[in-house]
Amino acid sequence: MTQDVEMKEQTPPSNSLSSTTPSVLHHLKEIASLIETGAYAREVRRISRAFRLTMVLRKKLKASSLSAFLNYVLVPGSEVHSRLSSFLPKEDDHDMEVDTATSGPQVPVKYPLPELEIYCYLLVLIFLIDQKKYSEAKACSSASVARLKTVNRRTVDVLASRLYYYYSLCYELTGDLSEIRGNLLALHRIATLRHDELGQETLLNLLLRNYLHYNLYDQAEKLRSKAPRFEAHSNQQFCRYLFYLGKIRTIQLEYTDAKESLLQAARKAPQAALGFRVQCNKWAIIVRLLLGEIPERTVFMQKGMEKAFRPYFELTNAVRIGDLELFKNVAEKFSSTFSSDRTNNLIVRLRHNVIRTGLRNISISYSRISLVDVAKKLRLDSPNPVADAESIVSKAIRDGAIDATLDHANGWIVSKETGDIYSTNEPQIAFNSRIAFCLNMHNEAVRALRFPPNSHKEKESAEKRRERQQQEQELAKHIAEEDDDDF
Repeated sequence: MTQDVEMKEQTPPSNSLSSTTPSVLHHLKEIASLIETGAYAREVRRISRAFRLTMVLRKKLKASSLSAFLNYVLVPGSEVHSRLSSFLPKEDDHDMEVDTATSGPQVPVKYPLPELEIYCYLLVLIFLIDQKKYSEAKACSSASVARLKTVNRRTVDVLASRLYYYYSLCYELTGDLSEIRGNLLALHRIATLRHDELGQETLLNLLLRNYLHYNLYDQAEKLRSKAPRFEAHSNQQFCRYLFYLGKIRTIQLEYTDAKESLLQAARKAPQAALGFRVQCNKWAIIVRLLLGEIPERTVFMQKGMEKAFRPYFELTNAVRIGDLELFKNVAEKFSSTFSSDRTNNLIVRLRHNVIRTGLRNISISYSRISLVDVAKKLRLDSPNPVADAESIVSKAIRDGAIDATLDHANGWIVSKETGDIYSTNEPQIAFNSRIAFCLNMHNEAVRALRFPPNSHKEKESAEKRRERQQQEQELAKHIAEEDDDDF
């Protein structure tokens, strides 16, 4: 009897714990009420917060909880409800009863807001992508985009931008990204006419990604140059834009601008976006090598990136040494990695930099050396290596890569003595670039600050200013008196 009593006393706490734990459906209902409040008050921040809360629940979403949520928000039997319910797999009624039973009694919404309807599309679409049901996800995303074209509310812009992203992702995962290019252009035009700046940012990045996916760099640059410009609203979208801009500039041989864009994208990216930062740094390493710079070892030793940067570390070592044969071996060894990163064409360009680096090391080491020895040290495998070495040396002298003279009669190179670098303008240029970087970072930080609305319109009168200053002085005097009393 005593054992039975103890078992009866132990069972109620476990039931109470399970009942007090909120279910996924309960959280979704709270998010729906948050969206409804934000829609009526026209506060976009509430809807942004609702989407962030949804991302927390993403791994816990189930078909049963989604079906119960659709029954709660949408009118059962309506066109939207039947369409979204058809995308969800059928589950047992017992699970549905458990989910609805754990949630609190709330009155369903009879006439759903457009924000809630778009949110339901987004919720189902995320669930289908996580379940890898890409064909259903494509149909759901197409239906959601068609519905978005008929809604013109600024409170929908946050949800619409995420729907555009997942719409493009569905077609990219199935390999049909080119099919939606015309639709994305039409959506970008609609977002521009509606002054939906967040939608313009997202759609411009999706279009650039679409063009770059098929190596259409010229079309991507034409779109980017003619698209309307405005201040960035989303840090993530701005990072993506900088990354795509860096890739375009790299292909167009504008390495200085490409380096600045890629490094800025890597710095601004969130710490959680490891894959994105890895891609930015890979392209930045190649661009710096093409500029004749050697990246620091700390770039390759970043936390969680050592394995991904290993091929580029060996490539950088070959360029630093100026060994053409080692460069070829590294390029062949990691050819699959470079092709998957789409940096093969850039690595082909690096061959000239390897030769130039080796020639610079030779000119520093020898005051005079014959062209035959230069060809042997550079390991040129051409039919006439001496003639090639002569043309390479003459071009390097003309470009200012080495400070030497070429003696054609005797067939050797005479290097000049290296002068003091501090007598040139190079230190001034280096300091100027660092100062400009710090000033740009300060200006961006000031622009990122949030100010109360209409603060620039409300001008303080002279009487109010005197009253405020008098109150501040009295408060400071009172605080000083309290401090004296404490001592």
